[in-house]
Amino acid sequence: MIITVPLVIFMCIVFVLVFLFVKTIDKRIWLTLLVSLVITPMVYFYALYPMLNIFSNYHHKKYFASELWIEKPALRYEISDDMMASEILMGKTKTEVSSLLGSYEWLSWDDTKKDHDNNKWNYSLGIEPGAFNTEKECIEVVFKNYKVVTIKPYQEQIKFDD
Repeated sequence: MIITVPLVIFMCIVFVLVFLFVKTIDKRIWLTLLVSLVITPMVYFYALYPMLNIFSNYHHKKYFASELWIEKPALRYEISDDMMASEILMGKTKTEVSSLLGSYEWLSWDDTKKDHDNNKWNYSLGIEPGAFNTEKECIEVVFKNYKVVTIKPYQEQIKFDD
């Protein structure tokens, strides 16, 4: 476990709250202090810390790797930020993108042609962990003259089959 400033601050807050609670049960300061010191780590690691992880939208970020992208599609959100920041796809041809990311999952719809647009490839990034997450992450890779010009991230509502 790495001791950080937020950890120390949260532990102090939990200690004060536990101390004030135990103080209402028993007036002996030495006993209250002892019980608070013992109970504080348990309250923090078994109550506060899991709640923070459930309600925060934090996830691990990893470096982009083509093998990881293809083998674990549900965890693509972990490597997509690095892929977009490093601009690894910019200027690549469709065959190069297909070799890095695999075949597209779906094409965007073009209302003017009333057909799918072969120059807009979409990939699902998976669902980021979180208690109230109702959207899945996606990216759209846009080609112009057979080369990537933009990568647009967007969210899509999660739809469950009946």
